[in-house]
Amino acid sequence: MKIVVIGGTGLIGSKLVNKLRQLGHTVIAASPESGVNTITGEGLNEAMKGTEIVVDVSNSPSFEDKAVMEFFRRSTFNQLTAETYNGVKHHVALSIVGADRLPNSGYLRAKVAQEDLIKYSGINYSIVRSTQFFEFADRIAKDATIRNEVHIPSVAFQPIASDEVVTALTDVAIGNPVNGIIEIGGPVRMPMYEFIRYYLDTIEDSRQLIMDEQARYFGTELNDDSLVPGDKARLGKIKYEEFLGKQLMQA
Repeated sequence: MKIVVIGGTGLIGSKLVNKLRQLGHTVIAASPESGVNTITGEGLNEAMKGTEIVVDVSNSPSFEDKAVMEFFRRSTFNQLTAETYNGVKHHVALSIVGADRLPNSGYLRAKVAQEDLIKYSGINYSIVRSTQFFEFADRIAKDATIRNEVHIPSVAFQPIASDEVVTALTDVAIGNPVNGIIEIGGPVRMPMYEFIRYYLDTIEDSRQLIMDEQARYFGTELNDDSLVPGDKARLGKIKYEEFLGKQLMQA
């Protein structure tokens, strides 16, 4: 099958492209660098010709509220328009567990807007909502840093390895559309504070970690239900300590 991966050169996209190609599919890694721009529409219609499946794992270059909403609305609208014209049979999008539970986050509001455009497009679809990736620990810590302190709440967190996100996306993409939402997450639920503590200890970071229940997560307050998947979620098997140990060995 011909599959277009939007955002095909990023962390998830590049791994997904390789995995799908290994399975024998014809895959286009679509990005502005490859001549496919979902914001301007450049190269989009050409990429969609003869395509059966589109997987959107792209991300906004800006997390500013207005910019991120504009990105996901325009990008998704342009994709769906080209897909309708070219008869694409299945649209898959990567979203975030808890997106609909955190309306105070401009980024997550934009992801919900993206999901709504897909749901009402008339194209068969599958939305994969994932918990946060292990690889995102550094960015969480940076965003939570005030001088030499990292302020993190102890709310429930269930991160997942990006490799297992890719495996799930592959299975969903080549399977039948569910016309609904699939949740995926890591195998272990833990306090976010412990997730970041383990990361900072492993890299021997000198910043002081502060448990702060008022700390915001990219602009929004959290509770124990905010970022964890439901009972029917597909769970990975790779544990965070195994992942970090492997990363250190490869460093």
